Amino acid sequence: MIPHYIAGQRIGGVASRSQPVYNPATGEESGRLPMASAADVDSAVQAAKAAFPTWAQTPPLRRARVLFKFRELLEANIDVLAAQITAEHGKTHSDALGEVQRGIEVVEFACGIPQLLKGEVTENVGAQVDSHSLRQPLGVVAGITPFNFPAMVPLWMAPIAIACGNCFILKPSERDPSASLLLAEWLAQAGLPQGVFNVVHGDKVAVDALLEHPDVKAISFVGSTPIARYIYATGCAHGKRVQALGGAKNHMVVLPDADLDQAADALMGAGYGSAGERCMAISVAVAVGDTVADALVAKLAPRVSALAIGAGNLEGKDMGPLITSAHRDKVRSYIDIGVAEGAKLVVDGRGLSVDGC
Repeated sequence: MIPHYIAGQRIGGVASRSQPVYNPATGEESGRLPMASAADVDSAVQAAKAAFPTWAQTPPLRRARVLFKFRELLEANIDVLAAQITAEHGKTHSDALGEVQRGIEVVEFACGIPQLLKGEVTENVGAQVDSHSLRQPLGVVAGITPFNFPAMVPLWMAPIAIACGNCFILKPSERDPSASLLLAEWLAQAGLPQGVFNVVHGDKVAVDALLEHPDVKAISFVGSTPIARYIYATGCAHGKRVQALGGAKNHMVVLPDADLDQAADALMGAGYGSAGERCMAISVAVAVGDTVADALVAKLAPRVSALAIGAGNLEGKDMGPLITSAHRDKVRSYIDIGVAEGAKLVVDGRGLSVDGC
């Protein structure tokens, strides 16, 4: 069982529901995940609420020292974290290493919090009127993060919130949850007090409990646009500060004077890096003019055909599996639609078979 992490302890929770977590390269079940109930979420909120007064009063310099130690632990264990990401997400080990490194950069930024938290004083903004501004923590805040970057996106959120004196509850994706527990363990080793960082696993039940809980003051979300809209509307309706980042269509426009080799390489990285599941995957490429389009396709086709595809933990692979069979089928349906509408399919990967996977 993959546990929750509440008040410094790994716990199973009280909910009766659970679901499997898979290795997407093999389809084998690697663990079972307890799906948090509202009571489980409340336990995490109460733990964070109890830890908040002391943590908020901790000088920013001391909070930063915890993050400096956390950064050292991330650096020392970067291969361990990357391997865990690959095991549940499927992206190649090199992609996972890049994800963790981007997360470490935010931890490094949070280490500068003593300078960043300084307020301002402006004299005589009006006749005999001075203006003072202070930066103060909110209390218990939460992050709801996506499957495609199970370490990087939590590391965008939690270190900043914690450095500012807040207590944090992470609800990671139920598809690849284990990286969050490694982060929790290393934060504890770095000296973070119990209750300042908590992890609850689950689905809409857990999300709604966070959105509706009166002691959760702010929510940060990264995921699909429909869910972003829901979280923004629901969180705001319950008086919370909400940051909801939804999906987008990223476009590349290739002009007649473009360096086509560079354009082709950029499209390859965007389309197949991280199993094509990056937020910056470039959903739409527009080549200006038939000549440019044909030349670009001619450069892309051999690059696509040469991709080394297999389990992400193997050396020399360019692309691992999509995270679920449902996701694979969804992507395959787009190809089917294109063919049905008369597009010429230049490289067809729908029938690909990978030994041992």
